[in-house]
Amino acid sequence: MLRNYFKIALRNLVKHKVFSFINIGGLAVGMAVAMLIGLWIWDELSFNKHFANYDRLVQVMQNQTFNGKINTQTAQPMPLGYELRSSYKSDFKYIVLSSWTQEHIIANGEKKLSIEGNFMQAEAPEMLTLHMLKGSRNGLTDPSSILISASYAEKLFGDEDPIEKVIKLDNRHSLKVTGVYKDFPFNTSFRGVKFIGAWDLYVTTEPWLKRALTSWGNNSFQLFGQLAPNADIYKVSAKIKYSKFNKIKLTDDVVGTSFKPTIFLHPASKWHLYSEFKNGVNVGGSIEFVWMFGLIGVFVLLLACINFMNLSTARSEKRAKEVGVRKSMGSLRRQLIVQFFSESLMIVSFAFVLALVFVVLSLPLFNEVADKRMIIPWNKPVFWVIGVGFTLVTGLIAGSYPALYLSSFQPVKVLKGKLRVGKLALLPRKVLVVLQFTVSVVLIIGTIVVFRQIQYAKDRPIGYDRNGLIYSIMKTPDIVNHYDAVKNDVINSGAAIEMTASQSPVTEVWSNSSGFTWKGKDPNSQDDFGIIGVFYDYGKTIGWQFTKGRDFSKEFKTDTTAFVINEAAAEFMGLKDPVGEIIGSVGGPERYKIVGVVKNMVMSSPYNPVKPTLFYLNSGRGDVITVKLNPKVSSKESLVKIETIFKKYNPAVPFEYKFADFEYNKKFGAEERIGKLSSVFACLAVFISCLGLFGLASFTAEQRTKEIGVRKVLGASVMNLWGLLSKDFVKLVIISCLIAIPIAYYFMHEWLQRYEYRSTIAWWIFIATVIGAMMITLLTVSFQAVKAALANPVKSLRTE
Repeated sequence: MLRNYFKIALRNLVKHKVFSFINIGGLAVGMAVAMLIGLWIWDELSFNKHFANYDRLVQVMQNQTFNGKINTQTAQPMPLGYELRSSYKSDFKYIVLSSWTQEHIIANGEKKLSIEGNFMQAEAPEMLTLHMLKGSRNGLTDPSSILISASYAEKLFGDEDPIEKVIKLDNRHSLKVTGVYKDFPFNTSFRGVKFIGAWDLYVTTEPWLKRALTSWGNNSFQLFGQLAPNADIYKVSAKIKYSKFNKIKLTDDVVGTSFKPTIFLHPASKWHLYSEFKNGVNVGGSIEFVWMFGLIGVFVLLLACINFMNLSTARSEKRAKEVGVRKSMGSLRRQLIVQFFSESLMIVSFAFVLALVFVVLSLPLFNEVADKRMIIPWNKPVFWVIGVGFTLVTGLIAGSYPALYLSSFQPVKVLKGKLRVGKLALLPRKVLVVLQFTVSVVLIIGTIVVFRQIQYAKDRPIGYDRNGLIYSIMKTPDIVNHYDAVKNDVINSGAAIEMTASQSPVTEVWSNSSGFTWKGKDPNSQDDFGIIGVFYDYGKTIGWQFTKGRDFSKEFKTDTTAFVINEAAAEFMGLKDPVGEIIGSVGGPERYKIVGVVKNMVMSSPYNPVKPTLFYLNSGRGDVITVKLNPKVSSKESLVKIETIFKKYNPAVPFEYKFADFEYNKKFGAEERIGKLSSVFACLAVFISCLGLFGLASFTAEQRTKEIGVRKVLGASVMNLWGLLSKDFVKLVIISCLIAIPIAYYFMHEWLQRYEYRSTIAWWIFIATVIGAMMITLLTVSFQAVKAALANPVKSLRTE
């Protein structure tokens, strides 16, 4: 019996090639979208789960109160790590201090590579359950040791065994390779860690790190832990809550205690998906996108199933006689239902195979857009189990309405040709089309709002000229030690017109400070300024825009104790005429005179207000060299010249640089990924919805064949008939828009609240979407409408 069902279904597919192509193609697109989103969601939900102790792994975080507002941060003081180790050792199996992931130069003879990595305490490999390929996890007990990832071990040593080999770090430290570990997966918070250096070496590399050993106010480090087997994360968080605050009180740190720091633990299960905090409370994070794209996947697949229903019922009269004959020969309704479900499952199976092809072809591009490294798990049985289940569920959903509808025909009426479908019979299909276009319109509006928000932030005045601006982060002091000579050579080469150095790149603020005093300061007010040390000509190089005062100048020796501040700092301090005012330090002798005010520079997030920032002269420390390229010389030629000069003074370190405009644009990466993915899904949803309209238009034209023939005989023009058949669909789209607009407005308004610097939802977005939806509708249904209007009325009436 089933064999007969499949044979009939296959014949119908071959006979009606266009409908078969649309049915299978529409389902395949919907299933492919659902598969891609499913892979993406699985990747997101499995973040960090490769750790063997995933459920015990935590990060130590803190809340600080700033002028009545609670800020949450991951940065911790170094002494906190030692305090938790000694006073709360029964609650933790491991406590590990870590630096931030930064680039360093590692050299093996003449082979030099720039590698990102961390310095961690010796227990880190055990806590992170490193998969050691060579060596052991206790390889960091010696300060002169280092662990490297398998990928970079191969780049550095090729086929040689790297164990016990000596490499050079930042041209300063000779370190022995004591272990090679398997690279961290891409979907982990540590994916950029390509080497792990010994913590004891790190804390002796710079004088400020030695001072940080006892400084409770220096929040410059990360702190991770693994809970003891029987420890409860909430109880431990409550225990350690005031561990920092109590220590600060003992040091009489007035500024530190005013921030009322409280410590808590953040589990590994929430590092990625629940990373956002507002006023000290976890408000979610990437989990919102998981829900959003999950719903999009469900809706897109549902749209494809709706198409199948519409296209199947559109051909109802062509299958009516078949149903009538089968019933008159003794077929039961349940047998007909099984037949139509069998056809549905066969079509969905073909669509599943085609969907797999679509996924294989599109996955590389999807990975690039989504910033993922996903693969299809062909060799995992669970994938095929889910695939078969997915196909069955889709087949049952898609085939449910046609099976129940077609099997309900009465054989007597069908065989006498008296089958008539009233207006109420069209209602379910109209509702389905309204649902389709409602989803599509919501996605279109959402995509426009996302891209508009991105463009709004991109068009924001940034307060400096980033054109032709490059910077290089110094990994060794050699260039700064020969700064004047390097600068002269670079300028004289014609490659650049300006050069300077600073403690932060122009696209970031690396250091904050508080505890300043000024005239008229509210004694209850708390301050937290970005603070950046710069060399002379910093302003000329990046294009500072002064609103008051002047730049630093060698003509004024007192500028070594001067500040240039931004507008945000002047506003925060309440200084109407800041130039000449003195800024002091609580408990310290330092006094700085304000010599200039510059326009706000967007150095951090382009979506947030500019942080109050103080700039001061610090010609002794230049972590970043910034160069303004000569606009009259090609960038390629200029960079070759600059590289030659840098290698002359620092041959041991590769010349690496970043364009300021490129790094600034990277700040929009997350939003642009969401926008691109949303636009792709919106286009696919519109495409699938148009197939639904095509199905309903075909069904309507088929049902009104006699009416169209009579109207043509009575003199109706093609235009009249086109309008007659099209107006119903326009009404459906208008209803969809009326439903979609308030839904889209609500969700996008909530999404925009994530950003302090945000655009508005303009009225024209809704008007443009409605017009676009109506144009798409008319283009879609016009083919069927015009085809029906041009049909020979004699043939139509004779057929009836």
